[in-house]
Amino acid sequence: MSTDDAWRQWGRQDPYFAVITDPKYRSDRLNEAARKDFFDTGRWHAEYVLDACRRYVSPGFQPKRALDFGCGVGRVALPLSELVDEVVGLDISRDMLAEAARNAESMGRQNVSWLLSDDGLSALEGSFDLVHSCITFQHIEMPRGRAIFGKLLERLSPGGAAAIQLTYGKVYHAERFGQPPVVAPQGSPASRSASADPEMQMNVYNLNELAFLMQQSGVESFHASFTNHGGELGVFLFFGKPTVST
Repeated sequence: MSTDDAWRQWGRQDPYFAVITDPKYRSDRLNEAARKDFFDTGRWHAEYVLDACRRYVSPGFQPKRALDFGCGVGRVALPLSELVDEVVGLDISRDMLAEAARNAESMGRQNVSWLLSDDGLSALEGSFDLVHSCITFQHIEMPRGRAIFGKLLERLSPGGAAAIQLTYGKVYHAERFGQPPVVAPQGSPASRSASADPEMQMNVYNLNELAFLMQQSGVESFHASFTNHGGELGVFLFFGKPTVST
């Protein structure tokens, strides 16, 4: 099963748990208290992202148009819509997007649009002051994800900021400095799956390649904050695209 097919299946059967793998977010357990907790994590995250962009990229940063790549059911996009003028959520799963739209309606958020993603980000129009993605790239095969990362760089406005999280290694491959074998053996924890669940790939990225793409696109510096989600080691990259000189 491709990562896209797996994510579409997650969207049909367990959309909240697919985003945060806590049993209380399973479809058969999800209640209003759990749903509130889910979006509270997104509200904290949205505020964290804006604060980090102001700290590491631009002190007065106040985006008007934001992109959330891998938006799922709107966990971050909807709280972010309370802080910026316009948000676009992009996801590969139609079911995730439909649930995100229902959540937006119930919250009275009318400044968010939901678009179906592809590798070329062809549904997007224009550029964005903020480009965000979190716990998404790890579920995409690295060559495809690397190309998408480059497409996101193209969508970042001059003077804008990006906040993109991805994984680079795994705690349980310490003997290889976090890098999994080129071909993961059967039963390897490179992917997470229970018998009734779709596959959930956990892919790692070469940070040298991403640094090359950033520098080639005009990025002059970046800040990296480490992340660790159950032994999946990652970085949250914060960087800006310089304003075009006149």
